[in-house]
Amino acid sequence: MASRRLRWGILSTANIARTKVVPGIQKAASCDVVAVGSRDVAAARRFADDLRIPRAHGSYEALLADPDVDAVYIPLPNHLHLEWTLAAARAGKHVLCEKPLALTSADAARMVEACELAGVRLMEAFMYRLHPSWQAVRDLVGSGRIGRLMAVHSWFSYFNDDPTNIRNIHEAGGGALFDIGCYCVNLSRMLFGQEPARVEASIRRDAEARVDVVTSALLEFADGGVATFTCSTRAEPDQRVEIYGTEGRISIGIPFNIPPDRPSSIFVTHGGEPPVAPATETVTFPAADPYTVEADAFASAILDGRPTPTPPADAVANLRVIEAIFAAAERGAAAGSPAIPAAGGAAGT
Repeated sequence: MASRRLRWGILSTANIARTKVVPGIQKAASCDVVAVGSRDVAAARRFADDLRIPRAHGSYEALLADPDVDAVYIPLPNHLHLEWTLAAARAGKHVLCEKPLALTSADAARMVEACELAGVRLMEAFMYRLHPSWQAVRDLVGSGRIGRLMAVHSWFSYFNDDPTNIRNIHEAGGGALFDIGCYCVNLSRMLFGQEPARVEASIRRDAEARVDVVTSALLEFADGGVATFTCSTRAEPDQRVEIYGTEGRISIGIPFNIPPDRPSSIFVTHGGEPPVAPATETVTFPAADPYTVEADAFASAILDGRPTPTPPADAVANLRVIEAIFAAAERGAAAGSPAIPAAGGAAGT
């Protein structure tokens, strides 16, 4: 690549691109956002004007044909990731695609193969993984600071019951597990460094929209470690991750939607007298925009000819676990639940 800066095109005017990702990319040391594409040229022009982007294209095809675009960011609804990643690969553009990479692991594998054959890079946009706070968590776990990793528990939720919202449209890949539970799956696999050997799950769906609105899962790993999580689109907004080892634990202040403009913290407990007086160290990190960190890391890999910091095969593996969660919940629902004896009954007699 002749330029030492990566020139980005934004494939759609999605809100996450407008409010979070594009401002983050624009702050990256090695990146320029040079174009945006939309099926509505007026919307593309408004987006470009608001964010000081030089060019606005009236179609996704026109954006992909732009010779000054090296890479595209795809924030389209989940069911469109496959189509437009394949199109970007054919156009010779590197791709940073929102999570989940596709609706199925088979489709994700097709995307990975197409990008490999085209000689372009592909990465799933899990921005949290590269933030300094999570890099520190991974180092602490890997160094044995909390002993042998035993269990990870995570929660991620918000409230959204708008039937017209894309997150509540089944055919578009809506639902809690695809939208936010994918983070919980991803971090569990990342911390244990392996794929789960057994999966159990429970899912509650919206009766009309058919999307999952509360999903809980248990992931059991071959070394005996366990990850559990609940995600919900019908609960009080919250997010948390607790990591437990044989000799300590780590709690993460804001694990996923890490604020770009204020310090972040993790809390490391190792010793003391828990639960009364645990020896907890607060580790604080200067403000860092996770989208800027992600864009710089992706750009550096391309400009320096190195692998992307998260290999695209990881996205395929994450979807395999998501598919196993859906399947486990269906098995459980089909089998039914054993009756629980009423209070004062003959349980145990």
